Amino acid sequence: MRVAAIAVTIPKLTHYTIPSSTIINPLKLNENSEFSWTPLKHDSVLTHSNSGKLAKHWMEYQGINNWEGLLDPLDDILRSEILKYGRFVEAAYQSFDFDPSSPTYATSKFHKNSILTRSCIGETGYKPIKHLRATCGIQLPGWVDRGPSWVSTRSSWIGYVAVCQDKEEIARLGRRDVVIAFRGTATCLEWLENLRATLTCLPDDVVNVVGPENGGAMVESGFLSLYTSGSDTCPSLQHMVREEIGRVLQTYGDEPLSFTITGHSLGAALATLAAYDINSTFSDAPMVTVISFGGPRVGNQNFRCQLEKSGTKILRIVNSDDLITKVPGFVIDNDDTEMTNNQALNVVGLPRWVRKRVEDAPLVYADVGQELRLSSKECPYLCKEGVVSCHELSTYLHLVNGFVSSNCPFRATAMRVLYKHHRQKLGSY
Repeated sequence: MRVAAIAVTIPKLTHYTIPSSTIINPLKLNENSEFSWTPLKHDSVLTHSNSGKLAKHWMEYQGINNWEGLLDPLDDILRSEILKYGRFVEAAYQSFDFDPSSPTYATSKFHKNSILTRSCIGETGYKPIKHLRATCGIQLPGWVDRGPSWVSTRSSWIGYVAVCQDKEEIARLGRRDVVIAFRGTATCLEWLENLRATLTCLPDDVVNVVGPENGGAMVESGFLSLYTSGSDTCPSLQHMVREEIGRVLQTYGDEPLSFTITGHSLGAALATLAAYDINSTFSDAPMVTVISFGGPRVGNQNFRCQLEKSGTKILRIVNSDDLITKVPGFVIDNDDTEMTNNQALNVVGLPRWVRKRVEDAPLVYADVGQELRLSSKECPYLCKEGVVSCHELSTYLHLVNGFVSSNCPFRATAMRVLYKHHRQKLGSY
């Protein structure tokens, strides 16, 4: 098996100082109108017939055919749906209390029922029904508890579950949609979990459900810890997701239903784990789709194979200039076959000492699902932005909003590209 190592050259960064009172929000919506993005409204993008097209072909837009023919060029209906789910992630960021001096730090600033309205993301037709929390599983030394409380905050609000309740929206979608939205990394212990990059086996309860052929499926240690860890006062994120999905299936299981799990950065990784867990736990689960923005790698080749066998559909929105999408570990080719525990890794193009480390440490990952690859460098408004901005959710939404196709990456350059092609065509006569 051939393994490709990713070599990344990081440009020199200009030194600057952030005031201690400044709280960095990963959403960081640009105030400059030149870089702002305007969500595509249903009535401005979709004609009446196109709205009917979504209702009739909703499973295709949820990835039943792996989005074949919809990504390049990017279908306008799919674009609108991607942006809609991006707004749900935006609401998760807007609802989170980032201020470590606040008594409500690491919780939701808003009541469950008002998350979407108070996040100012506009009318959605969805009703939030469940707060979700994630707990860090790292065992810290006792002296850490004597420091500021925000340093040792173990459990934090990570997202929510929302159900489409609006009759017109249900008719437009062609089914009742259930959204699970996750924010990205925000607390100190979440950052520490992110750094636990070695792969670890899935827990026994998931393995037993999937079956013995699951052997060898592994995921990133830190992501799995955040998903499965709980405490005496807070159940695990896995428990909360399973409990709420069970209730949803009991309530709406007799009607057309879909689960769409979306997240940015760490939230994208948790979305992948949650989707796998739902399909593995509930034999009567409807179609489960992941729409992820700027997500890191999650698991190995066998984990990807199990995702595909379970029917989980994943659309990864990737900015090729975003370093987070290139970590952790090493990657294998997408056409590689499933590995067994007895097969040795054939690491090509690496120094001997690196090859030995890769073979000894579980650091070989595989990308999952289908990829919509974008690039900040192709956007006339973002091409001069820094490395950090390439990972921001606002950057991803801006790129999706403007992307046309691989031949014409951004709508702002579309007329120039078409004019050039027209001149070349005239010159050939």
